[in-house]
Amino acid sequence: MRSMLLFLFISVSLACGSGANNTKPNVNAGNANASKQAALPVYGYEVVKSYPHDPKAFTQGLFLYKGVMYESTGEMGESTIRRVDMATGKVLQKWDLPREDFGEGSTVLNDKIYMITWRGQVGRVFDPTDLKLLREFSYVGEGWGITTDGTNLIMSQGTHVLKVLDPETFKQVKTIPVMREDGRPLMNINELEYVKGEIWANVWHSEQADILGKPNRIARIDAATGKLVGWIDLAGISPDDQPKSNDPYDPKGENTLNGIAYDAENDRIYVTGKNWKKLYEIKLTPPK
Repeated sequence: MRSMLLFLFISVSLACGSGANNTKPNVNAGNANASKQAALPVYGYEVVKSYPHDPKAFTQGLFLYKGVMYESTGEMGESTIRRVDMATGKVLQKWDLPREDFGEGSTVLNDKIYMITWRGQVGRVFDPTDLKLLREFSYVGEGWGITTDGTNLIMSQGTHVLKVLDPETFKQVKTIPVMREDGRPLMNINELEYVKGEIWANVWHSEQADILGKPNRIARIDAATGKLVGWIDLAGISPDDQPKSNDPYDPKGENTLNGIAYDAENDRIYVTGKNWKKLYEIKLTPPK
């Protein structure tokens, strides 16, 4: 989730069990997800079409609104919310966050854009037609990804717990714990997208052995129960952009998959990654 410039902080955090995970929302300890599940289906993909993507965009959020692609980007002093011409990758309009803010996920609900920040505990609401700032709001903990089920906002915070928020008051409605097949928490849940009753979630650095040990995985989560119902294996989708090693000083070390947009009207799925050169429309293939 973080940039190369934050390597030292990450290293210390991981050694201590990850600072992003030290404070977790209250959860129901009796959740049925705590038990082990059978092996889950792993879906593949086909690339339907590829589009240019700004390689300087540190993608944190991606969504469609009235046929137009919107993207939120991160990095200190470079964070934005932007409208993008999908055919060319050109930025049509953008709003620059204050230099001290590290931009994170974004979504649209009731004709309003909601965007969060990493550690500033501040979110913003924008008018999607002109990106005019409408209001700011606060929340507890870090902000990673955000989506909506059409009624409430659903936010990830780098842990295994998704937080459901009222879009007007931003008060917590409930939490959704997500567990792996082996009964362990699914950590590093990142960018989110709501797809036909499921929450699709990027897992930050899923290639790392202590996370999943499998590159560029998307988790499919039942939005009602939090039960993990499948995986999407996107390994190899963008070979020029994916990390070449686990070396934090590798210039491609943060070029990880991050960005899912669902076009509900046309049933189309789009994905990209941090600083990737392309945006991909994909079609899922059946589990092997």
